[in-house]
Formats: sequence, C-alpha cells, structure tokens
Amino acid sequence: MKTGTQIINGIEYVYEDHPYWDPIKKRGTHKRNYIGKNVDGVFVPNKNYKLQLELESLKTEVKPGAVPAEVCTHSFYGATYLLDEIGNKTGLVQDLKACCPEDYKSILSLAYYLVLESQNPIYRFSRWSRSHEHPYGKDIPSQRSSELFGRITDASKMAFFQKQSKRRLEKEYLAYDTTSISSYSQSLKQVKYGKNKEHDSLPQINLALLFGEKSGLPVYYRKLPGNIPDVKTIQNLIKDMDFLEIKKLNLVIDRGFYSEQNINALYQGHHKFLIAGKTSLKFIQQKLNKIRQGFDSRAHFNSKTNLYIQSFMMDWAYSETKPRSGEVIKDKRRIYVHYYYNAQHAADDKARLNVLLDTLEHELLEGKRNPDNDKLYSKYYTITNTPVRGTKIEPKQEAIDKAEKDCGFFVLLSNDINNPIDALEIYRAKDLIEKAFGNLKERLNMRRESVASEENLEGKLFVQFIALIYLSYIKKAMDDGGLFKNYTIQELIDEFDIIERFQQPGKHQHVGEITEKQKKLYATMNIKVPS
Repeated sequence: MKTGTQIINGIEYVYEDHPYWDPIKKRGTHKRNYIGKNVDGVFVPNKNYKLQLELESLKTEVKPGAVPAEVCTHSFYGATYLLDEIGNKTGLVQDLKACCPEDYKSILSLAYYLVLESQNPIYRFSRWSRSHEHPYGKDIPSQRSSELFGRITDASKMAFFQKQSKRRLEKEYLAYDTTSISSYSQSLKQVKYGKNKEHDSLPQINLALLFGEKSGLPVYYRKLPGNIPDVKTIQNLIKDMDFLEIKKLNLVIDRGFYSEQNINALYQGHHKFLIAGKTSLKFIQQKLNKIRQGFDSRAHFNSKTNLYIQSFMMDWAYSETKPRSGEVIKDKRRIYVHYYYNAQHAADDKARLNVLLDTLEHELLEGKRNPDNDKLYSKYYTITNTPVRGTKIEPKQEAIDKAEKDCGFFVLLSNDINNPIDALEIYRAKDLIEKAFGNLKERLNMRRESVASEENLEGKLFVQFIALIYLSYIKKAMDDGGLFKNYTIQELIDEFDIIERFQQPGKHQHVGEITEKQKKLYATMNIKVPS
C-alpha cells in the first residue's frame, strides 16, 4: 500500500493506493481510497479515515499488566534495573521528563551507558545497546547523540537544576569546588590556557560543581573559562542562586576561594558559609600569636579528633559598596574562628618545608632556576652573584622560623557554626566533591573533551552530570552499607549486570536467577529486588 496526492479543483487530496489482482481481467490493478486532504501543508483526515484509526487503536490498545513478548530474546537487565530504581527514588526521571519531554529517554540511556561502561567512548554505545535493556530501547548512533547534545537548551538544564535542588536543599551544606577539563578543540570560546590541575599541556575549561554533603548527590554545575582563577567564581555562583530560586545558601569551600570580597558578598546575601582560612591572614595571625604558647596543652586536646582545638567569636570588618552611589558602608559582622593543631602534621609540614628548601638551594646553586619559584627564592634566601665566586646564598632564618612556627595549624571560619567539632566534620566531608570529580573524569570519560561546538559540549556535560547523579547515589549507598570493603564501584555494577531478562513469544517477560548475594546487595542499595 502506498500513499499519494491528487489535485482536484485546486484542493490537494491524499489517498491510499491498494494494489490487487483482478481475476476477470487477469491482471494487476489498483484502487484508490481517499483518506483526507492537505491544508497549508498539514494533513487533515476525513471522517471515514478518523473512524478507521479509532477502530484500529481499540484493537491494539495495551491493557495494564505484563506484556507478552512477540520475539524470543534475552538481555542484561540487573544493572539497568538498578539505575531505573535510583532514577525514580531521586526524582531524576520525573524531573528530566518534565524538562526534556522529547529526549529524556535518550539522555537516560546515554547516562546509563556512561555509568555502566567505565571510560568507554560514546561511539561504542551501539554495541552495548544490543545486549542491554535501557530507557530508549534502541541504538543511538554517534551522529544522533551529537544532534541530541545540540538540542539540550540552557532553559531545560536550569529547569532541571531547579527541580532537583528543591528535592534536596533543606538544611544541607553544599560543597563547592572547581576542576579543569582539558579539550582538544580550539574552536570553543571558553577553552583557554590556564593553571591546569591535571598538568596537561592542552587548553582547558573549568567546571564548578555544587555537591550536597548529606545526600551525597550533585546539585548544580556551571562551565567556566579555563583561565578564570577559583577566587573569582564565588560571586557569580551567588548570582546563579537566583536562577535556582535558592534564597539562602549553605556553602563549604576551601581556602583557594578566600578573599575579603567573597566573604563580604556571602554576608551581603545572608548566606551561611564555612571556609578554610590561611594562617598568614593578619587577623588570624594576630590571635594565633596570643594563643600559640600552651596551645598543645591537655586542656585543649580533643580525643574524638585527636587534635588540639581553640575556638573564638570575633568581629569581621564588613564593607559594602552601594552600586548606584558608590558609597562604602562599613560595619562589623560576627564570625567564628576555629583553630586546630595536629602535632603529627606539624612534623610532616616541617619535613616538607626542608625538602622544599633543599630543592630551592639546589636550583640556585646549579643555575637551574625555576620561574615558578622566584617568589620563594627571595622569600627564604639572600642571593648574591659575583664573577669569581658565582652564586652565593644565605638563608633568611627569620622567614624560615616564621614558616615553621605555623606548621601543624589550620583554621576554619564560619558565620554559622560555633562548634569547632561540627565545623571540622562538615569540612572534612567536603572530600565528597573531590571524589565526585574523580568519578566524573575517570568513569565518565571526561578528562579530555573532543566535541567541536559549544552546543555539543554543553549537552554532553549535562548528560555526564546526569550520569554523575547515578554514580553518586551508588557511592553513597556503598559507603553507608560498608560495601567498599569487598567491592569497587565497577565490581558492584558487574555483580548486578549479569542478571538477565528473558522474552519468549506469547509469554510474559521474566527475570533470570538472582542469587542470595545479589538480593542482599540490592537491599543494601535500598532497592527492591526485580521480579
């Protein structure tokens, strides 16, 4: 049967051509059945054809319950089932469907592939798809995945971030950090040469990520130019919170983001923060000099942390510049300053300092100066050069003593957390975000991006972020259940991945054998066993 069109009195009619054998004329012929017309390029069915479609839909209407299979197949099901359940528990599937209704199944399938097939490139999706069940259920060739990446809009991503953040951001502190991602592309606007944290010689982009410390799940990311230093990103992050409709932010950040402007901006936005401070800061050093003597006495020792601790409420010299008038308002704000001393770290820090000084002396005396160490040369040595004796160096003992006396000390600052033990536990949990970046780069094949357009990079990053949510749930459940004693993430996934589902014509689908060990693993992941 074929369809065609015919112009009659200026109207374009659509017909179905039904070929058949005429037994009288003993030859093939055909019959036209008119089914509607095209109006401004849009097909409009006639009454008879509408009725025909309705009858056909009633015949093929799918009834609730398990569906008998039409073909005899089997596929790997246990690991993708795990991801199905995680997506439903976290609301990820519901939120993604609302934001990307046409493409959400394709996005999920690509994310599944990234999670389950560690470090494999996306062009190998076809091979994986033939043996696994997944939301889209069909192959996604490389060309189609590139088109998919290009269709994911900023509006869709922001809507997804909003929906997910509302599910998780009640009273949770968010860890914030950035990482560098190398790129082979020279055409992307934000790919720049900068301080690459992976020590690659390639240009890079930076990726900033917010990560919930209680939920263990990522909340939001943004792409940054590769040459933007960490300290300049906080104020833009605060502006982004308006898009996410997060009125008050609970932020934990490391000392690389410290600046007076950033702290003032956090106060101005009424956000809560916990940040590591540098012991060299003037107001921190002044107080430390007063309490240094006797800091490591028994009175200040905490057995739970094995640290010496002292904590103080101090005044922060707050300032704010009015945008219209340029008027500078100065005031005082409350800030908690928590001092910690680790005797073992003090010994290790002194040993590292001496290794550094040995390196500096060797570079100076051998004439192999490293430009990156120029400030350290002048900080720790008086250097003289003569034609006869060559380079002569004399250590600046006062500077060395000053560096040594702060060994073993570290400081946390907060406008919210007055208990130093609570502050320490929250800050130490920040390593979640560092491990998340490790998962993002290693397992999700993200160390070096090779996409050629801005749109494709943005879309690919979003799919990788979706995959990171699944990975993060798995990691958190494994941490809580003590599974890392016996499994890596890949080993756990492989344990589930061997579970199959079978289809036979005329019969309902059924899951293959599930061992008691696999049932216990599902229970530990807080996922019901497939049936």
